[in-house]
Amino acid sequence: MSQRTLVLFKPDAVRRGLIGELLGRIESKAGWTVAALELRTLGEETLEQHYSEHVGKPFYEPLVEFMQSGPSVVLVVEGERVIEGVRALAGPTDPIAAAPGSIRGDFGTIVRENLIHASDSEESAERELKIFFPNFG
Repeated sequence: MSQRTLVLFKPDAVRRGLIGELLGRIESKAGWTVAALELRTLGEETLEQHYSEHVGKPFYEPLVEFMQSGPSVVLVVEGERVIEGVRALAGPTDPIAAAPGSIRGDFGTIVRENLIHASDSEESAERELKIFFPNFG
């Protein structure tokens, strides 16, 4: 079943010059396509909506600060089982626990600055796509 998902290359990935590498890993998957892509500095309102379930948690403020520290690449990726697939490609949040071959396993350094975000379910993808691409088809 074809799906759509939101993917963010976070400010650390952009700063480290990993956009091409990460995009190439996504584009090399047969049947996945990038339907939209923008380089954008994310504002507080967008981040509040995106991370609303984390408001009040100890890591919330540092996370929002990090996400505003520079531009991110915001993508819509489409394809068969793309939600599950991009999550597997990203690897676990903790780069030490992430397997070699995953984005975080190959390039990750610390938990908070973990290079990439990918929607974790169809419901999350639908909600997140509306936040970042409200006028997307």
